[in-house]
Amino acid sequence: MGFDRKFLVSGLAYAVLGLAFGIYMGMAQDHSQLVTHAHILLIGFAISVVYGVIHKLWLTGVRPGLATSQFVLHHAGALIMLASLFLLSGQFVPEETIGPVLGLSSIAVLLGMLLMLFMVIRAPAGKGAMLN
Repeated sequence: MGFDRKFLVSGLAYAVLGLAFGIYMGMAQDHSQLVTHAHILLIGFAISVVYGVIHKLWLTGVRPGLATSQFVLHHAGALIMLASLFLLSGQFVPEETIGPVLGLSSIAVLLGMLLMLFMVIRAPAGKGAMLN
């Protein structure tokens, strides 16, 4: 399975999780996890799907090690961030304890984004009309 499909499948899995979480919050009439819900849909779903499209249209010949590093950084950072936000928003763990974990996970997601930017910049010209 190529990275385009990996990102698409994982993005859609995040979408299912985020939508189910939103439905649960609505049914429970408890929106204390709104930040977590929004991050699941933005970082998990939206960014993953965008990465999948980028891989499909422009990064077909990218080095596998670089693409793997980017994939792992994004998803490890996203999963840790989402779990940390859940714990923080639900007041299960104090901010002093979870704050550093949130910071590191945010940096991981940022590094994944920077790697994607690097791969797009390094992509050969002519791969897609938008890069020409």
